[in-house]
Amino acid sequence: MGMMNQFLEYNKTFVAEKQYEKYQTSKYPDRNVAVVACMDTRLTELLPAALGIKNGDVKLIKNAGGVVTAPFGSVMRSLLIAVYELGVTEIMIIGHYDCGVQHMDGDLMLEHMRQRGIEQKDIDFLDYCGFSVKKWLTGFSCVQEAVQKSVDEVRKHPLMPKDIKVEGFLMDPTTGEIKPVDEVVLEK
Repeated sequence: MGMMNQFLEYNKTFVAEKQYEKYQTSKYPDRNVAVVACMDTRLTELLPAALGIKNGDVKLIKNAGGVVTAPFGSVMRSLLIAVYELGVTEIMIIGHYDCGVQHMDGDLMLEHMRQRGIEQKDIDFLDYCGFSVKKWLTGFSCVQEAVQKSVDEVRKHPLMPKDIKVEGFLMDPTTGEIKPVDEVVLEK
């Protein structure tokens, strides 16, 4: 039995026993905050615990690196929906140390794709269309700079209201300590 099937079997019991009742809330974040964070497995429970967040408190948007990479990508779209439709007034962008996206090698990932059957002609076609697959798959070198760049991207977005508070933070994925990005000494 695959892992997804195990999850679905567990879900049947979860629903039958009405374990969902303790998680019920509305679609509106009680604390009017959206959090952009990394999808790192160490943060699944640690991040909410470190901030004292419970179900219903915030809109949590997770991706590789916890960054805003495109002005009209899914993270920015989610933030705009959170602001205009769900009452969000503050946005936290939280990066973390020892991030897998940091120093990610676009060439190496392209090689892994080719090894898994992606044809070079498809990669070349995307490059021909003006979309650099290598650049898209390359990580950031400094997590502090990546978080600050994301903060700036959100603050300066032409569709983001200027009264929305947007701040960047860095988290220790072991202890859960979170500090404002501007209070952290840049990595060398």
